[in-house]
Formats: sequence, C-alpha cells, structure tokens
Amino acid sequence: MTHHPTPAPSNDSPSHDAPGLKSPTPHAGKTPDSLKPDPKIAHGWLHTARFLTTAPQLEHLPALDVPEVAFVGRSNAGKSTCINTLTQQKRLAFASKTPGRTQSINLFSLGKQGVTDAVLADLPGYGYAAVPREAKLRWQRVMGNYLLTRENLRGVVLLIDPRLGLTELDEILLEVIRPRVEEGLKFLVLLTKSDKLNHAESQKALSIARLQSGGGEARLFSALKKKGLDEVALLLWKWTHEAGAPSARPITPVPDDEPPALD
Repeated sequence: MTHHPTPAPSNDSPSHDAPGLKSPTPHAGKTPDSLKPDPKIAHGWLHTARFLTTAPQLEHLPALDVPEVAFVGRSNAGKSTCINTLTQQKRLAFASKTPGRTQSINLFSLGKQGVTDAVLADLPGYGYAAVPREAKLRWQRVMGNYLLTRENLRGVVLLIDPRLGLTELDEILLEVIRPRVEEGLKFLVLLTKSDKLNHAESQKALSIARLQSGGGEARLFSALKKKGLDEVALLLWKWTHEAGAPSARPITPVPDDEPPALD
C-alpha cells in the first residue's frame, strides 16, 4: 500500500476567521504606525475651530452630544494665547485688558465642512484680585457645577504658570474634578510660558506637576517657542476621537456678536 506524505501547511492557508484571508499577527500593547494620528491631521482639525456660542450662565449652554474639552486656569495663565496658538487663529479667544472681568463660558466647535465632531469650552479665568469677592464665589460655584455636571465633558486642560506652580484655587479645582477623573475624565496640566524657565527648572516643574495631576497628565507648553504643540494637539484629537466618543453632527452656531474678551 502506497503512503502519501501529508503536505506541510502552506503560508497561504485560509485562517479560521475569514475564509481565504490570512489574519494579521497582533502586536500586543502596540499601535501600528499606520493607525497613529498624524500631527498634521490634529493641527488641521484644530484649525477648523469657530465660535459657537457664549453662555453667561450654565442654563444658557446648549445641550450637546459631541465630546467637549474645557480649558480652565487662573487669570494671566496664558489660556487665550494657548487656544489661539493651538487653533492657529489670532483672535479666536480674546484676551481682556482687565483680567478676570469677563465671566462667560465661550464654546468653539471643531470639525470639517461645517460638521461638528468636538467642542472646546473656554471658561473664565479665576483668582484675579480686582474681581469682587461675590463675583468670585459665584463663578467658583458655576465652574464647579459645570465641571461636575456637564454630561458631554470628555477632558479638562488646566493651564498654570510653572513659575507659580499650583495655587490654592488650582488645588480646589483639582479636588472638584478628581471624582470624574477617577471615572475616566481626561485631564491635562499644561505648563504654559515654559520658555521662561531653563531646562532644569522646566523639568523640575514638570515632575512636580505630574505628581500633582491626580491621575492626569502634564506637558510643557510655550506659545512663543511653539513648544509642545504637536503633543497637545494629538492628545486633544485622541480624547475626542477614540472609541466610544459620540459621532459628529451638524451644529448651527448661535447668532451673536463677537465673543467677549477672555482672560
């Protein structure tokens, strides 16, 4: 009786997952380069930012189902400059000549061809001495309620001057959002004006910020030197486009004058 040897399995043998197709070899813990977002894509997306609406009170904010990222920080922390630099627009966020005076939440929509896939929320600067105490307390409550109750809030960027570090008001804000961060809210401590520090000083400030971020991340940023732009742009893109984020939809801007000055 003649025995015919069993042929060795061919590399072209069909997989069990899809007949006639070979399954790719997974790389545990790694993202293929082809799937990593390009900084140019993130910057182009941020460049689509446009004014959506302004809200002097929480009840004036529109209910949205696209991811929202809030920028918060003390007055003079460089918040407006940061937003304008990231979006490559000189006057998207306005800097007030009297820091802390304007107290409204400004929303900016993001997305190509008029379809909004995310929103940036610019919250008023806090802690400026010239603002009456009653106004400070009122806006601390408003901001606290926003950070705790805004349902589509996906991430928070806290801007601080690394020469000052986290102040008492910054630490209060951290305590307010800590429960949501523990539940998955994205959080970034952004050290603005890092060009004012030398390398050793900036690295020390970064290390401290990482320890104080409460489970979030920390980055160095300089609008003047264009430092950290790629990293922050990619982070914002990732926060709003990762699996589970609501899909894009058309959102009509609320007719209004130019957004009021921000700090």
